[in-house]
Amino acid sequence: MAKALSTKEKSVHINIDSNYYGSIAEIGGGQETARHLFQAGGASNTVAKTISAYDKSFSDYFYNQGAPSRYVAEDRVKKMVEYEYNEMLTILDEKIDQKFFAFANTVETLNYNKTNQGNGWLGIAVEGTERKNPNKIFIHVKLHERDTLLQQYSLGTLGINLIYGALFQWEDPRKVLLALLDSLDIERVEVDYVYVEGPDLKWVDNRILNLMLVSNNMTPAIMFDESGKVQHPGDMLYKKNVLLMRGYFRPVNNLVIEFLNESLDVFKRDEDYRDDNTIAFCEISLNNLMQDRKVDETDFLQRVDLLNMVGQSVMVSNFSRYFELVNYFGQFKMIKLRIIMGMPTFDLILDETLYRDLRGGLLESVGKLFHENVKLYLFPYIDTKSGEVVYPDDNHFNDSKKLLWQYLNQTKKILLLKIDSDLLIKQTSEHIKELIRNGDKRLMNFLPPKVYQQIVEHQLFDFNCNNSQQTDLI
Repeated sequence: MAKALSTKEKSVHINIDSNYYGSIAEIGGGQETARHLFQAGGASNTVAKTISAYDKSFSDYFYNQGAPSRYVAEDRVKKMVEYEYNEMLTILDEKIDQKFFAFANTVETLNYNKTNQGNGWLGIAVEGTERKNPNKIFIHVKLHERDTLLQQYSLGTLGINLIYGALFQWEDPRKVLLALLDSLDIERVEVDYVYVEGPDLKWVDNRILNLMLVSNNMTPAIMFDESGKVQHPGDMLYKKNVLLMRGYFRPVNNLVIEFLNESLDVFKRDEDYRDDNTIAFCEISLNNLMQDRKVDETDFLQRVDLLNMVGQSVMVSNFSRYFELVNYFGQFKMIKLRIIMGMPTFDLILDETLYRDLRGGLLESVGKLFHENVKLYLFPYIDTKSGEVVYPDDNHFNDSKKLLWQYLNQTKKILLLKIDSDLLIKQTSEHIKELIRNGDKRLMNFLPPKVYQQIVEHQLFDFNCNNSQQTDLI
């Protein structure tokens, strides 16, 4: 593998070796990208214009027609890119020997008192096969350094990496994405959202691009709304109550739907619920998408499509332990978090052997899990000997775990929920997997009709249509 170019080397290549001419607009703390190009030399070959609309009134005048809106936001960076690219077309369209680009960022760096999280949006429009309809790439980043100058340096490097990738590798956004952190590292910068569009990029699935962010450790989690559209986590979770259920969802079945509906009913009765401030997620751990140490992208898309088909939003994360998941949500301005969980999973959470890396062991893990605004919605389990549905009580736990269980119950950190259908709760994911593998028509009893129909028609998850035909004759 070729060694990654330094920021200066990329800046020189942009200025000397590209056939692009463009505009650079930077708002807020991100006044660094243009500086790299000027210092590299030869910027007159590349830079038609730079602007730093630092004053909010100037920013609104150029990019929002004076209408009130957030300044560090996806909508603002998209307007900036569109405005700058259209200005290139208006003023310089006669330059037929050169192609155009427009780069923009709007960024909040660390304030004087260090009370904020540095973050920002970067975007670029690049002429491909159609001058007047460019391809576009947008990303959101978090800046983890606790020094303003270091954050500014990181932003400049990010800007150059994005411009370099967009000019020289725009045909394949995957390559652009993987090179974004050249000369940087994940301790300094987190890329938690990417979105591309354009006439030459219709083949790109933005869900796969965002999945790459997780699989390449560029961010710990990504989110899709119920329509399957990629959403920035900060925007999706802002002032929201969250119901979250972790699982394989291969595929989503009736039991999952019943769990979610029952949990939502309880939440509506007991919590600060409104239709517009509560969102439910089906969360998939990255480990559950791995096949031979690689992410199975086709399998991933099938699971997401089926979850969206039944109206569910989706989250994918690289968290192995629940308290890590809770800690992730804690960074957002949320209201409350409710985690839906079965009893076998809760038993596993109370296994002290899993926390030998923590100085406080099991007690520390429980403290991290049950933050102030976090509760568990706990469902019953099946007694493997009797086959009966069992609702947990004190007798289920031994010794010190019994005391911990009693404390969590008395403080209402755990709510026990009931399921009306004993038949449904006895259906395991392994049983459903076997029905799919055998093409057994009884599968329709355990899946939402749309999900069943999709699996059969497209033979998802190794559905055996030949066996299904035989079963029909029996």
